[in-house]
Amino acid sequence: MKLILMAIGLFAFSIATAQKKIGSFKNHTDIGKPTIPGDATYNKQTKEYQLKGGGYNIWFKRDEFHYLFNSIKGDCMLTANVKMLGTGKEPHRKIGWMLRESLDEDAAHICAVVHGDGFTVLQWRGEKGSAMRDPEDQISTPQKNIEQIQLERKGNLVIMRVAAAGESLQELGRHEMTNLKAELFAGLFICSHNANNLEEGMAWNVTIAK
Repeated sequence: MKLILMAIGLFAFSIATAQKKIGSFKNHTDIGKPTIPGDATYNKQTKEYQLKGGGYNIWFKRDEFHYLFNSIKGDCMLTANVKMLGTGKEPHRKIGWMLRESLDEDAAHICAVVHGDGFTVLQWRGEKGSAMRDPEDQISTPQKNIEQIQLERKGNLVIMRVAAAGESLQELGRHEMTNLKAELFAGLFICSHNANNLEEGMAWNVTIAK
């Protein structure tokens, strides 16, 4: 009887785990308990990811957003075309790539961000629980029509590259993260920048290279 119950439990766990897999990503979840839950889906025909997310922001000493991610050890390169959908309610609703040390709301992280108003930036929290700062913790571009973003890790160094539609990727900036863990969470995120809103975005031409 115990063996049967164990088998049922393992089967249920495997189903629950499989249901979380979205395209090339093994997991997706809300970070920081946003008021409105987010979600993510994948269209196998178009190879497009649809992301929905709430959350007050990814800033200060804690974050709220929806995260679609894998665990990756060592160097990696993340590339995708991204955009927010609809007119939106907040200029700083955002979508992009994130390397994150844990799923804690105050975890150290670095992210390549495209905002709803076109503001594109490399931002980071250098240590768990520390406050992100403006402009000290960001590198931005005045260009507003960015569609493709890339985040590359080389040891502790993280490089962000960007491109408008039809253009080649160009480096926006780079930042050295102190004592970055060998294994990180890496994936796409979306945040509404307003705890009472749910925003939608999409990503395509997604590649994750180790």
